[in-house]
Amino acid sequence: MKKYILASLLLAVLTVGCEKKLDVLPTQSIDQENALLTEGDILVTLVGCYDGMQGAATYGGDIMVLNELIGNSDDIRFTGTFAGLSDAYRLEMTNTNTFARDTWIGAYNTINRCNNVLSAIDRITSSATLKARVEGEALFIRSTMYFELVCLFAKTWGDGDNATNPGVPLVLTPTAGVTDADYKARSSVAEVYNQVKTDLTRAESLLPASNGIFATKNAALAILSRVALMQGDYAAARDYANTVIASGRHTLATTFDGAWFTFINNTGNSPSEYVFSMKVTAQDGTNSLNTYFGINAGAGTAGRGDCKIQNAHLAKYEAGDARGTYFTVVGGNNYTRKHLDRYGNVAVVRLAELYLTRAEANFRLGTEVGDTPLNDVNRIRTRSSLTGLGTVTLADILKERYLETAFEGNRLHDIKRTRGTQSGTAWNSPKLILPIPQREIDVNKNLVQNEGYF
Repeated sequence: MKKYILASLLLAVLTVGCEKKLDVLPTQSIDQENALLTEGDILVTLVGCYDGMQGAATYGGDIMVLNELIGNSDDIRFTGTFAGLSDAYRLEMTNTNTFARDTWIGAYNTINRCNNVLSAIDRITSSATLKARVEGEALFIRSTMYFELVCLFAKTWGDGDNATNPGVPLVLTPTAGVTDADYKARSSVAEVYNQVKTDLTRAESLLPASNGIFATKNAALAILSRVALMQGDYAAARDYANTVIASGRHTLATTFDGAWFTFINNTGNSPSEYVFSMKVTAQDGTNSLNTYFGINAGAGTAGRGDCKIQNAHLAKYEAGDARGTYFTVVGGNNYTRKHLDRYGNVAVVRLAELYLTRAEANFRLGTEVGDTPLNDVNRIRTRSSLTGLGTVTLADILKERYLETAFEGNRLHDIKRTRGTQSGTAWNSPKLILPIPQREIDVNKNLVQNEGYF
């Protein structure tokens, strides 16, 4: 029997360009024994880390699609033919779900590439600045993958005992050979969160403020803010979000429409509002949000049209809200315009989210760090052509977050952390947690399955 994920991990260095998310030279096929002997080898492998993170099964869109689709019949009517997504939407997943499997494998392949870079970081000797940046980027990528894995495949923070609830296996060194030591058990939810925060905190200290399309200090701070929000650490979530906002390196698009159509209307560049995003090009275009939420609605648009937006969702917008009209009708069905652009970049974190995080955290704590919750909410409302509120409640803030970030991959996380319901399903239902892939359990007897899967 093949060693599945472990075998895949062994191939990670050898195939750092396999999904071609970035232009990778033929050196992607370096022999493993000589793969990380020089700075050039390490830099090529770092490209492979981004390549893995940008894969369709990870931040190329599937992680976001699963977060939006799982059990969400209030917002979406899924009519696609992919059984794995249909089962997720209907909350009928099994331990052989192909999308759960591919996300698990894609994330761990990416993590192993990062581990290879980190294991050889001392071989970067030409520049201390370069060494710091490369280490910071590898830590950032590894931590984001672990954060998504623990959110999708484990009980959410606070659902029982974080110290004993099984999270996901923490693999922090390269997998260079298969021994008994490589068959790791699931680390606890608390251990995974602690590792994520450790990695991100160090990454933020090493990353530059500006880094092209790659990870920056603000990207690490933005993910730290998300992690803190999931844990209910509102002071930390507020402060991280406020630091990004106060840096002045990102600004809201003037109009809501200006935050989208990055390829058709913005020559492939992400707007300043994007704190971190995945680059998509016409030569290398994989964007699962476009694949499943998009539809052919004119020049430059595409998609399968699998995710039709329910009228019940549209009814939640106030009259005059630009976001409420940001849909297109094809064949009598509604589709979000956010993901029509065939080669549009994938927004991982937008500045608008951080304003709403700061507003929520300040409101819960009774503070006004950076600005008042009312001003932050009204800033987002005004951008969407709405009049400002005179007073604000927690329900107002959560509603703005729900409408502002709809269909971007935040839905399930927000339902769980606010102890809400997903189309009538309670936030802590085992059905809202992905199964550990059976093929992994078949190989690694130390893995335990999640509740409700056999």
